Amino acid sequence: MASDNPVVPEASELVFGTIAFAIVLLVVAWKLVPQIRKTLDERTDAIEGGLKRAEAAQAEAQATLDDYQANLKEARHEASRLREQAREEGAQIVAEMREQAQAEARRIVESAQAQIEAERQQALQQLRAEVGTLSVDLASRVVGESLEDPARQSRVVDRFLEELEGRARSQEQITS
Repeated sequence: MASDNPVVPEASELVFGTIAFAIVLLVVAWKLVPQIRKTLDERTDAIEGGLKRAEAAQAEAQATLDDYQANLKEARHEASRLREQAREEGAQIVAEMREQAQAEARRIVESAQAQIEAERQQALQQLRAEVGTLSVDLASRVVGESLEDPARQSRVVDRFLEELEGRARSQEQITS
């Protein structure tokens, strides 16, 4: 039965083709499918392992970032503490220098006052000697007798100076 239709195969070709297809299918299933599965499993493992490594690297990077931020915060805190400490030390140094300057100023003022008092006493002694000489000369002229006796001279000068000092004290009390 030969059919004239070229599209319809003959029965023997159909059986032979089906048996050949089954053999090829069995060989592919037996030899190639395990290789394909093995390759797919390896790729799956590689992808999953890559993802796990990426997640681990990301977690490590986050931990490093957190550590860095903590260190940065600690460094800022330390810098702030050092600035405050430096400010306090600066204020303390300024206070010490001010105290030293005030002590030096007091010492200079006291020294100047002592020097002024010494010069005042010296001037007072010189003035007393000159006033004494002048008063003796004047008294000698007024009295008409000589006051050359040193004891008499000393008494006259001392009495005269006491009177002057008494007047000066009474004037100070009046003005005060």
